Formats: sequence, C-alpha cells, structure tokens
Amino acid sequence: MIDFIKGEIVEISPTFVVLEANQIGYFINITLSSYSELNGKTSCKLYIYESIREDAHVLYGFLHKSERELFLQLISVSGVGANTARMMLSSVSVSDLQNAIANEDLMVLKNIKGIGAKTAQRIVVDLKDKVVKLGTTSTDEIFVPTASNPVRSEAVSALVMLGFMQSASAKVVDKILRENPSFTVEQTIKMALKLL
Repeated sequence: MIDFIKGEIVEISPTFVVLEANQIGYFINITLSSYSELNGKTSCKLYIYESIREDAHVLYGFLHKSERELFLQLISVSGVGANTARMMLSSVSVSDLQNAIANEDLMVLKNIKGIGAKTAQRIVVDLKDKVVKLGTTSTDEIFVPTASNPVRSEAVSALVMLGFMQSASAKVVDKILRENPSFTVEQTIKMALKLL
C-alpha cells in the first residue's frame, strides 16, 4: 500500500497531477482544493489512497492527511464512491463538510452534484459520530490567471473529466465568467458544480 508520493510536478490540471518520483510518473487524481494549493509549485508530497479494481489501479492524492481521512470516511458510506467523495471535497472544504455532517446540515450535502436526499442522510447517519475536527486545509495560495481564457479552458476540461457534457460545461462556465470575470479556476469550477 502506498502511503505518500513525493516528487516533481510534471503536469497539473484541476482534476489530476502527474508526479515524477524515481523516474516513474504517477497519474494521481486530486481535489480542486489540492489543485489551487499546488498550482505554481514544482514539487510536492501527496498522501495517497490507492483504489485497486479489476479493471484499473487508480491513485487519489491529498495534500493534507485530514482531507484523506475524510475521503476514506466518505467512501465507507454505502453509495458513495471515490469519484463522488472527490467531487464532495472539491465542492466544499474539509472543515465545512465536517461541520455539515456533525450538525446534520443536509442542505450543504444535497447542494453537491450527485448527492441526493437519501445519500445525504446516509452520510450523516454513518459519519456523524466518526467525524472529528482533524484540522483544516489552507487555501491561502490561490492562483489568479491574468486572462480569462485559460480559466475557461481549464474549468471546462476539468468538468468534462468529472463526467459532465462538454457543451453544458462550456455554457455554464461562460455564464459564470461573464458575471465574475475575476474568478479563479477553482472558484469557477465550484460555482459550476452547483449549477450543473
């Protein structure tokens, strides 16, 4: 089992990073909050969750142990897969998600794409007693591009990789950037996840 990978950032997008460690390139799925912290950096250390299925070995990476811990708790809930858990952690911060679960705030959970009323209730019932304050992630370093075009293309490609239609993603991203031209990639995607 891989606990963490430390290496050079070869490629990065809002949904994945390629890390080179000991001349091996690892394709690692990441959350939006990890992306905003990693953008502009040349190397990093990611805590890993390794999903081994019959058809694929998939790596999920987290900058903070608290984020990985919450991810593991989320995927332990029936009906919540790794991609759904990653979507949740991309839409809401670790501390906000923990607070929503601890306070039985179903509206916060239901506002996340792919989470219905039954799943939200199941998450609260299963995790309410397990969720502990594990510390929060830092999003002080937010990447602000100079032009809106890179933001648009990165946001649309990230949404497509998360499973949304290209045309719908582009339409929503264009609307968001018209109304909020100074939005970062992360802010644009978070808003789009609420609207799609």
